[in-house]
Amino acid sequence: MAKSIFELVDELPTSNMTIYALRSLDFVVPGQWENVVGFTNTIRHVTGETDEDFIQQIGERAIYLYNDKSQGYQRAMWLYQSVDRADSALGAAALANKVGDKIPLLGGLLTRVTPKANKAQAIDLCLKLVVELVAFCQINGIPGDSIGDFVASLGEYSGESLMRMAALVCIDGLIPLGPDFILQAQSFLSQTSPSELQQNNTFQQVNSLIPGGNPAGQLNFIGESFDSVKGWMGNFVSDRALTPDKVVSNMQRFVEISNDKLDYLGAFLDMTTNYYEHTGTQTLARRLIERAVAEI
Repeated sequence: MAKSIFELVDELPTSNMTIYALRSLDFVVPGQWENVVGFTNTIRHVTGETDEDFIQQIGERAIYLYNDKSQGYQRAMWLYQSVDRADSALGAAALANKVGDKIPLLGGLLTRVTPKANKAQAIDLCLKLVVELVAFCQINGIPGDSIGDFVASLGEYSGESLMRMAALVCIDGLIPLGPDFILQAQSFLSQTSPSELQQNNTFQQVNSLIPGGNPAGQLNFIGESFDSVKGWMGNFVSDRALTPDKVVSNMQRFVEISNDKLDYLGAFLDMTTNYYEHTGTQTLARRLIERAVAEI
């Protein structure tokens, strides 16, 4: 990795489209996510420590752990960054349209935005879920195909990790695919061939760390992973009575988009947000800090 963990955390933004989108989803997981930025500030937030010498020790140990390539932290960060890079290539251009505290989705931008075909969107949803699974395994030092461990851990997700899953369900599921996004994703995945998977831009970004050995095996792993998590996602939606309309209504507090342009909202969010990288950086910082404290 070109940057150290303290640089990545120090450079996290406090105000951009990603932050607006995540704040609009606070109603989904109330109070779970706070946009904590800055490495030293994150140490204080996670540990409650005020002793500057001890904070320095924690930071040095966390940096050492992140730099240790025998650990999986850098690979997890690469996954979070890569899966967003596939969606966000045009994000900088879109953010040039920022006005005040809102980012309007207006005519000039629409010439650069095209709604994804449902199949492409469904495959991207499945791939993002697999990236979460593999990153979880890398962070926790367990085999990358440990689906059972990941599913069991979802019940313990909180903070920025739970917000990331909430955003996955809402931004990559409900908004572009509708209330039956789980069924749609399974259906489209079952119709996807290994050669078609290889042409997917997101897959091209992250396939080197997806278990399976080859595209056919990786496609099977993606399908098995999604099948294992669909129950959690379905319960997540039903427990919170989530609907596309409810999510979009909250999103419209931050994104000025008229109802006749809602088809473009999913593509716009793909372009302008990197919520996986942002919350993933926060998750990694938290895990590193917690481990550093335990080891010191």
